[in-house]
Amino acid sequence: GVCPFCVEPEPGDLIFHIGYEHWAIYVEGGDVIHLAPPSEDYNEINGKKELMVKQERLQDVVGSCRYWVNNYLDHKYRPWPVNQIISSAKEKIGEETEYSVLGKNCEHFVTLRRYGRVCSRQVEQAVIGGEVTLGLGILGVIGYSLLKKRYQNQ
Repeated sequence: GVCPFCVEPEPGDLIFHIGYEHWAIYVEGGDVIHLAPPSEDYNEINGKKELMVKQERLQDVVGSCRYWVNNYLDHKYRPWPVNQIISSAKEKIGEETEYSVLGKNCEHFVTLRRYGRVCSRQVEQAVIGGEVTLGLGILGVIGYSLLKKRYQNQ
C-alpha cells in the first residue's frame, strides 16, 4: 500500500528509520549509504561494536515504508552540494569504525556528509539522560548520607 509518510527521497537526503533510530544517506537508484554491521553473522567481540560503511538498497535497510526523509538541520546549516554529499559518502564505503553513541554513530556519519559537521540528537538525549541520572544519583547519595547521620544521632 501507499505510505503517507514516505516521501520519495532525492540524492543527498537523510533517511531516518522509524522504529529504532537509524540514519542513512540516499544516494541514487534506490540505494543508501550507512553504517551497518560488517556481516549478517556479526557478533560483538569483547563488547566492541564494529560497523562498516555500506551501500545497500533502501528497502533492504529500512524494510517496507518505515522511514522518512529527515533533513532536520537544513534550517540551521546549509547542506553541501549533492555531488559532494554523495562523493564524501561513497569514498567511505568499506571503512570500518567502532560504534559509539557519543562519538561515532550513524547520525554523526550522515550529518558530517550532508552538513560538514557532526551533529546528533541521539547524543543530546544521551547527555541529557546522563545528567538526569547523575543528578538523581547525587540526590540519592545526599539523601542516604542525611538519613545515616540522622540515624547515628538518635
